[in-house]
Amino acid sequence: MADTRLRRFEWAPVRGVWRHELALFRRYWTSSSFASTVEPTFYLLAFGFGFGSLLGSVAGYRYVDFVGTGVVATAALFTSVFPGMFNTYIRRIYQHSYDAMLAAPVDVHELVAGEASWIAVKSGLFSCVPLLVAMVFGLRPSVGMLAVPVVTILTATGFALFGVWTSTVVPSINSFDYVITGILTPLFLVAGTFFPISALPAWAHTVARVNPLYHCVELVRHAVFGLRPLTDLGHVGALALFAALMWMLAVRGMRRRLID
Repeated sequence: MADTRLRRFEWAPVRGVWRHELALFRRYWTSSSFASTVEPTFYLLAFGFGFGSLLGSVAGYRYVDFVGTGVVATAALFTSVFPGMFNTYIRRIYQHSYDAMLAAPVDVHELVAGEASWIAVKSGLFSCVPLLVAMVFGLRPSVGMLAVPVVTILTATGFALFGVWTSTVVPSINSFDYVITGILTPLFLVAGTFFPISALPAWAHTVARVNPLYHCVELVRHAVFGLRPLTDLGHVGALALFAALMWMLAVRGMRRRLID
């Protein structure tokens, strides 16, 4: 008789979550794709060509190229953390979708893995659109650009899990305003996206280096303009550590809300 015991981590439930997400995505893919691709493109056009006409170059790059690579990371942040926060909260509190899923042979960590990986892959691919737009406006293509989707998916994984965890600690959906204003906005602004962090005061420069989005910005720029193996390994390690920490917090938070 075959051993039918469930292992500590089963891929079948994760695939089930993906099929559920794909079925939903087929219904709203047009609006989701529009928002996820057009908004960062507007950032690129507004800052790249607006400020770019005044600045010319920053840190040795054309400003439009500097912003074009930075906005990739910004897109990875917002297209992953918002679904992680709002979709997870709504499905847990209002729709009770997770109660139905857990009635099947699905454990909490498999549910979180399916949700976060779906958000991360979708976000990681959408985040590459600003790079394509920047190429239309003169950014030179390079072989290193092939690594950008890997960087954005890794970044989006961490922020998707951050969003999932956040959805388990806020008392109401309106409390996300504190997270957006108090955490996400500073991360967005102090990441080297629109200006080099070297222009910041010494204390802010230090704080910026613990910002996961900063490491994503640096990896994307290095992938486009020239990889720096030792430095980039440190950036990858920082993003992986962030994702691992958020994984533990997200699984613990969801288990507390759904099981305990």
